[in-house]
Amino acid sequence: MYHQTPSLIDPCRSDRLEQPPRELFAFYWHFLRQVWPLFACVAVTGGFLAMISAALFLVIGILIDGMQTAAEPAAFFAEYGWLMALAGIATLVLEPLLLGLHLAILNQSIVPAFTNLIRFQSHRYMLRQSMGFFSNDFAGRLSQKVMQTGMSLRRSVGEMIDAVWYVTVFWVSGLGILASFDARLVPPLLIWLILYGIALRFIVPRIKTRASAASEAHSRLTGRIVDSYTNIQTVKLFGHAAREDDFARAGIEEHREASFRVMAEVSNMEVLITLMNAGLLLGHGALALWLWSLGEVSVGAAAASLALVMRVITMSHWVMFVASEIAENAGQVRDGADTIAVRHAVTDVPDAPELAVDRGEIQFEHTAFNYDRKNMAGPVIRDLTLTVAPGEKVGLVGRSGAGKSTLVNLLLRFHDVGAGRILIDGQDIAQVRQESLRSAIGMVTQDTSLLHRSVLDNIRYGRPEASLEDAMEAARRAHADEFILDLEDPEGRRGFEAHVGERGVKLSGGQRQRIAIARVLLKNAPILILDEATSALDSAVEGAIQEQLFNLMTGKTVIAIAHRLSTIAAMDRLLVLDQGQVIESGRHDELIANGGLYAELWARQSSGFVAGDVLAV
Repeated sequence: MYHQTPSLIDPCRSDRLEQPPRELFAFYWHFLRQVWPLFACVAVTGGFLAMISAALFLVIGILIDGMQTAAEPAAFFAEYGWLMALAGIATLVLEPLLLGLHLAILNQSIVPAFTNLIRFQSHRYMLRQSMGFFSNDFAGRLSQKVMQTGMSLRRSVGEMIDAVWYVTVFWVSGLGILASFDARLVPPLLIWLILYGIALRFIVPRIKTRASAASEAHSRLTGRIVDSYTNIQTVKLFGHAAREDDFARAGIEEHREASFRVMAEVSNMEVLITLMNAGLLLGHGALALWLWSLGEVSVGAAAASLALVMRVITMSHWVMFVASEIAENAGQVRDGADTIAVRHAVTDVPDAPELAVDRGEIQFEHTAFNYDRKNMAGPVIRDLTLTVAPGEKVGLVGRSGAGKSTLVNLLLRFHDVGAGRILIDGQDIAQVRQESLRSAIGMVTQDTSLLHRSVLDNIRYGRPEASLEDAMEAARRAHADEFILDLEDPEGRRGFEAHVGERGVKLSGGQRQRIAIARVLLKNAPILILDEATSALDSAVEGAIQEQLFNLMTGKTVIAIAHRLSTIAAMDRLLVLDQGQVIESGRHDELIANGGLYAELWARQSSGFVAGDVLAV
């Protein structure tokens, strides 16, 4: 049984990408409906287990009365032997079988697989959010939301069925048993149940609200710590370990305060339930003894009813704890849903076709864009109209903030334009699949980031189906093979199998950039974007790689951004951007002759002075 149930849920089977609902119960059902038969089985087996447990108190009462009335033990066993045998079968055979099935489904299937189903589907949806979504949050906080939400959702539903449902069935069965002894034994327990429900109704939502705040504080704390680790070089460089201590300390203090408020509510409920339990025990015990003294109930009924009430009291503390856990987990799910179930800012139109690049012509038609959509008065890109001919090599020049990188990001459709459109070979990039668009563009950025995987995996990221020989050839052309073969990671993996660390931290900036260039060389896309592609390289290596880049440019449409104007002076055409518009266009010598902004920038650099406002971004 235990070997079969793990395969009942395949957490990675579904390829659904629809936005999860923001409303809490709908968010739950979005995932539960995929596996509801398993939860139904858990509920059914749990209900039967509760009824068996409650029925034993009825059996005890009957047997106690039988022991008092029987003339001798032989007569007692003759009359009640069948009942004892039935109780034995129920407790020794039926209950273990039901419990085994219950635990097999819950612990071997739902706990590991359903949790990861939620995580996988949430991760897939989050992964397709826009660049703006990720740039506005901590990576650590986002990953914490995905991981914690899956666990909290599964826990809250599992506890609801495994504990609350079990106890509810037990209590309802217990009321029926008390009524079978004497209807007058029911009111104390019924009143207690009503008061217990009212207490949970008022306190649990408070715990839920405060647990949601505590979950958010926990995520922010995680984000702060991960942010310090991610930027550890900057922390070390500026000697700010103590400053990061203060940054984390503030997050810990916030989390401590939020957790204190949650536990204060839990403590209040614990005290209240203890008082209610004492009232139930005294009230029911006095009533049972009074009815026994009047001869209205038997000794067995009084003893069994008192034992049943004590069982209810014992369960009440457990239920209180579980209810607070459910509320806390539900609060964390609420908090996670607010992050996960955010509508994608950049989406494909229904049935979007693949981008087909035959020539590589790029057109910007009256394009406008602002990162703040509510304030289009000062857009980063202003009514820009531009055509890059097929196979043309264009260099982008301008002061910091002129809009060069923004223009490239719009071409990659990291953001949707505010007005106008962008065409590649006459196809509006907003109407084609995003992944096909980016597959047609190769890009080497100034800030190269590598995945914490092997060197080979990082190079093959440009073309995953490429052979080892092709990847090694791309590394050779990028002059990366000379250091790759000497790499070794702490696990003993060497060369192309060595792992590079988070964001490639184990490599120098020049080494990371050479691997990034190898990746783009392997990708061999028809459109090439170079954003300071050789900025981290020394002059000797840069000269060697420039030759490979020029070879790579052959037959491709190229857009290049560079700090050093000398690296793009030989381009077919140079575009000078200022405040989101093209203010100059032409070849290097033409722009020098015009005496405009380009000539000014060139004069500053060629004289050895590069002002801060000249550096490209």
